[in-house]
Amino acid sequence: MNYLKKELGSYKLHMIKTDKFKTIKVRICFRRKVKKEEITIRNILCDMLAYSSLKYPTKRELAIKSQDLYAASVNFNNVRLGNYINTEFNLTALNDKYTEEGNFNKSLEFLYELIYNPNVKDNKFNEDILKIVLTDAKTSLESLKEDASLYSIIRLLENMDKESLISYRSVGYLEDLDNINSSNLYKYYKSMIEKDLMDIFIIGNIDFEEIETLIKKYFLVKTFKKLNAKYIVEEGKVKARKKTVIEKEENSQSKLAIGCRLVGLSTYERNYPLTLYNIILGAGDKSKLFREVREKNSLCYYINSVPNKLDNLIIIRAGIDSNNIKKTISIVEKQLNLMKKGKFSEEDLKIAKEYYMTALDDVSESESSLIDTYFMMEILNIDDIETRREKMAKVTSEEIIKVAKKVKIDTVYCLEGTSK
Repeated sequence: MNYLKKELGSYKLHMIKTDKFKTIKVRICFRRKVKKEEITIRNILCDMLAYSSLKYPTKRELAIKSQDLYAASVNFNNVRLGNYINTEFNLTALNDKYTEEGNFNKSLEFLYELIYNPNVKDNKFNEDILKIVLTDAKTSLESLKEDASLYSIIRLLENMDKESLISYRSVGYLEDLDNINSSNLYKYYKSMIEKDLMDIFIIGNIDFEEIETLIKKYFLVKTFKKLNAKYIVEEGKVKARKKTVIEKEENSQSKLAIGCRLVGLSTYERNYPLTLYNIILGAGDKSKLFREVREKNSLCYYINSVPNKLDNLIIIRAGIDSNNIKKTISIVEKQLNLMKKGKFSEEDLKIAKEYYMTALDDVSESESSLIDTYFMMEILNIDDIETRREKMAKVTSEEIIKVAKKVKIDTVYCLEGTSK
């Protein structure tokens, strides 16, 4: 696998050459510092661009064109990365070797049409399509509670700190939909295209010179852009006593979410010991939380922990019966304290390292995961895969204990299920 990064004026082109895949994947990333009031309109913009373009004004025409390109697929997505909101435009197309000469060129042109030639007239997005998109968004936001797992995490983060951007709802806000119209949506679109930071990633069995020529042909971005904030969110103040919030909802299962803050981590600790700490604590069926809460005490349907390194958080999630809430919380707190005391075995550490190495192997088998890796290398200066293998193999129990002492429970939230 070969990697080449090119500075093309106002954006960076990242090319990854590998013969492991029959497809070529393109990801175009636009990102800017996140603002709460822009989340909803940015989500609507994504949906509008994916729905149609000026050249392909209906979903049917988009589908036909996709099939003409040997089932080339396109999807758009918004995700918050620490202090930034990142919009991804993804294209996956078969290599010309498996289709016909020029197929990738046409596929890239298709992506270009969707991004840079939207369904706009007189500086306004198509009104009829916008009504459909807004209606769909309203239905989705009104039914947010139906996804109890997602809703419990949203409410946890809002209770941790409603003023911090960690509480921002990435799905958007119902009340903001009424403020979106075809004119201000186009104005926001122009702002994104002209002002956002931009990176283009391409992975597949590609020729670097040919790809660079193609990208320059379609993506004539001239505006210079500059990073104006770091990605990692500033550490929040830990509560002197943990906050516990229980809300009731008609559901057969209760959703428990525990938010822990990470305090004073070094870059090395964030990238290495923290990862192993979390694997030992709550990743997979060999973890302490799974063994103690699910297997030994049969208190939950599932339980895991997930680190959010950019937000300085670890979130523990569990699906439980309502009569097991207190006992589950008690056992989780006990396991966190035992980790601080180094009450885990060398076998636990060995299993965690093996788990991590297997995950790295899986990264190498996925185009999307490889792009994610190179993107994180770009924005956070993390190490390449082989360096990560070497450094992770050398992490000690003492380093994990040091990290464990920097994990502080902040807020416990439970969406308690009740019978109808």
